[in-house]
Amino acid sequence: MKPAAFDHVAPETLDQALALLVRHGDDAKILAGGQSLVPVLALRLASPSWLIDLNRIASLSGIRRLESGELAIGALTRQRMVERSDVVALANPLLAAAMPWIAHVQIRNRGTIGGSLAHADPAAELPAICVACDAILVAQSQRGRREIAAAEFFKGMFETVLAADELLVEIRFPGWPVGRAHGFLEVARRHGDFAICGIAATVDRNDGGSICDSRIVAFGVNDAPVRLAAAERALIGNRGTSDAILAAASAASTGLSPRSDHHASSEYRLELAQVLTRRALIQSMRQALHNKSN
Repeated sequence: MKPAAFDHVAPETLDQALALLVRHGDDAKILAGGQSLVPVLALRLASPSWLIDLNRIASLSGIRRLESGELAIGALTRQRMVERSDVVALANPLLAAAMPWIAHVQIRNRGTIGGSLAHADPAAELPAICVACDAILVAQSQRGRREIAAAEFFKGMFETVLAADELLVEIRFPGWPVGRAHGFLEVARRHGDFAICGIAATVDRNDGGSICDSRIVAFGVNDAPVRLAAAERALIGNRGTSDAILAAASAASTGLSPRSDHHASSEYRLELAQVLTRRALIQSMRQALHNKSN
């Protein structure tokens, strides 16, 4: 199939883009990298009258390390640029580790950070990373800017809290604490496919070696990325022993309600959540020991 006819407009400033968004409202779609939108248009799952192309707006692209230690990434920044960035590798190792798992390199060459987040596919990696890292997503409209916690940004399958007149303009990740360890794993039918289930994890330990904080986020199992609170609680206060990791993994499926589809059954996804939680935590604890030895 081919897309229905539409008019294409390419503003050169953010103000122009926001004005066009207000003017055309529901008749418009935003074009960033096009890796999610173009297939939707080709299948005529959406038939906008206008395509607002953001690719000429240079201010929406770039990677910065702020004085506060935060990592700021423009929404139009290509995924491949994030993957290859030394700044990202130092400022947020979990984000750097997850990037190669996203689709294929050809997709990452065009796909943008903001585009993936705004699309809100429940099987996508970047929403889960943002939730695991307590990222802040910055939205802008003609009414002003607002900062949205990643945990509150994703409402459900392909649905976010962005208002109709808002654009996602920047993603900010908090500074990475010294000694924090991380793990990231997913299972897909083929390399580059969307995840059947995936886990992003971080582990922080106190000076005594006990785990004082943890984030374990599953994706591909619910309608949005979800923190596995019971699994996180199972880790707090212990030293990341094999028994503690097994307890956390056993608790990983608590509260999950995955659908069955042509990729995998609900039962298989629940099993994967436990297995991948265990493996991601083993990754994390091995890394924590390596960090300590250095």
